[in-house]
This record gives sequence, C-alpha cells and structure tokens, in this order.
Amino acid sequence: MIRKSALLLSAVTFLGTPAFSADADLTIFDWAGFEVDGLFTDYVAKHGQKPTFALFGDDDEAFQKVASGFRVDGVHPCSQMVSKYRDAGLIEPWDTSKIPAFNDIYPEMLDSEIFKDDKGVWFLPSYWGVTAVAYNTETVPAEDVASLQVFVSPKYQGRISLPDSSDDVWSLAYLATGVTDWTNVTEEQYQAAADWLRKAHENVYHYWADPADQIQQMAAGAVSISWSWNDGVALLQAENFPVGFQREAKEGSATFTCGFVNMKDGPGSEEKLYDFVNSWIRADAAQPLLDEMGYGHSNQKGMESIDQATLLKAGLQEISAPTLAQVPNDPKLRERQLAEFEKIKAGF
Repeated sequence: MIRKSALLLSAVTFLGTPAFSADADLTIFDWAGFEVDGLFTDYVAKHGQKPTFALFGDDDEAFQKVASGFRVDGVHPCSQMVSKYRDAGLIEPWDTSKIPAFNDIYPEMLDSEIFKDDKGVWFLPSYWGVTAVAYNTETVPAEDVASLQVFVSPKYQGRISLPDSSDDVWSLAYLATGVTDWTNVTEEQYQAAADWLRKAHENVYHYWADPADQIQQMAAGAVSISWSWNDGVALLQAENFPVGFQREAKEGSATFTCGFVNMKDGPGSEEKLYDFVNSWIRADAAQPLLDEMGYGHSNQKGMESIDQATLLKAGLQEISAPTLAQVPNDPKLRERQLAEFEKIKAGF
C-alpha cells in the first residue's frame, strides 16, 4: 500500500494543473490530498473512472485562478470564500432536487444567507475540520501547549510553523488575543492581533503551504509545534509519529467548513457534476474521509455511525474551550488581513 504522505507529496507537485487526468467530461478544482477513493465510489461505479482533478493549496489562490479565466465545473472552497465567488458572478445555485442526501447535511452548516437564500443554495457543505496546535509529544511538554502563547514563547524560537494562509493565521491571532468572533472585529482588536502575529513571526521556522510541506518539517525535527489542520495530524499519525493535537488551549481553537460551488457555464457535464457531489456527500463517504484525512463529514447520518474513540483521535470531539468559527466575514476585512499578513511575512 502506498503511504498517504507519499500520495499527498505527489499530488502537490501538480498544484493548479490537471494532476489526475481521468474523465474529460468533468473537472474539479480541489484541495491537494482529497483524491480519496472512498469518496468517489458511486461516481466510479457509474462512469468507470474518477473526474479530472486540478489541485490547489490555498483558497485565495484558487479564487484568483478561476476569476482569471481558469475553467472548471466545480470548486471546493471553504465557507469564508463563498461570498467572493457569488459577488464575482462565477457560480450558480445547486438544484437540491438532484441531491438525495441534501437533507442529511447538518442544518447549521447552511445557516447563512450567503450559502442559502431565496435564489437557491449556493454552497454545498462537504466536510468540517479544526485548526489547532499540533506538537511533537517527545520534545514538547503538554503544559507548554496549554496556551496559544506558546507560539510567541522565546523557548520555541525557530521551532514553530504556521500555515501560509491568511484566514488560518488570523484565526490564531484573534484567539490568542481574546477574540472568538471575527464577524465583529474592532480596530483595537485588529491591531492587537496584528501585533501578536508580528511577535509570532519572529519564532517561525517555516510557513507551510500544504500538509505535506508541514509534516516534512515536523518529521525532520525542524519544527516542534505547528498551527495545524486535521489532515496534517492524520498523516503524521499514519506514520506513527509522536504527534499531539491540542484543541483545548485556554484561548481555544478554530473550526471551519468547506464545500462545493457550482461554476457557471462549466466546460464539462452538469449531470456528472451532480453524480460527483452525490458520491461525495453520501453517508458511506464519512468513514473513508475520516480514515484518510481526519476530517468530519457534512452528512450527519454518516457521522453518527462513527465511534467516539475515532472522533477523539482525529480531534473532532466536543470541547469546553473557546472556539472561533471561520464563517464568512467582512470581505474588506479579509482583504486587509491578507495584505497585512504579506507585510508581516516580509518582515514589516
């Protein structure tokens, strides 16, 4: 069996290009690493092959590419990006009558007028995850990751990594400075978070572009602590690396939801696009998604079939610590955060 980390490494080599050319009638622009066989069982059974995948490692990168004319049938953004796709006129509503499992999706995942309004359903939730503290349990005592201030601790200078993702680093900075709702951020809160990020930047060994990049640095021993998604932790666990996943730092952790948008005038088959998303969000897809990527599925019935020990290992258990939900926020604030993040990485 090919190791999952090797699969992910080969996938990200082709970021932004049709990495897996298969069914020419359907092209999906997706996160690297989500070419999990169990997600496409029904699609392959019907059509004999997977769709063609083009891969990306960052939400803003993906949006810029399709906004510049890259033509695909479906894209897999996270929820805070949906308003950008709508405002740019790039997507059209889903016909939920063609999606048998639609009513099995957790209702709270659609609780936004950006996702669902009187014009239709614009966002089809597929999975949810968390961003929290991954750490090497052999070199980092558990008490050190009891607070997010570990990212600015002189003890770990040059030994931490952060995602090269504006949304994710700002979720960390807001949590670390006491903000758990980024839909209503004051100027004072924004400045405090920016100042904290600058301090964290002084400790950063590496900004990782994707989980394969992240786990290479941790496995090599260069990085001891990382602000991490579920899949990086799942990949390290699969390699028997001593990794912990701290969601209950006293300041909390972040959660996010991702899903599919239906590109307007896609070049491929609309019928096959519905076959694809139906295979993805069926209840039986929850287990392979969790096994391979460590993420929670949007299908409530599918998640109810998974035991609590498995959820705990993946970091998907209920927690008592604060949570910042990466829901849609002010697009102007997102653009400001993105610009500020670039300045911080450049040392300004």
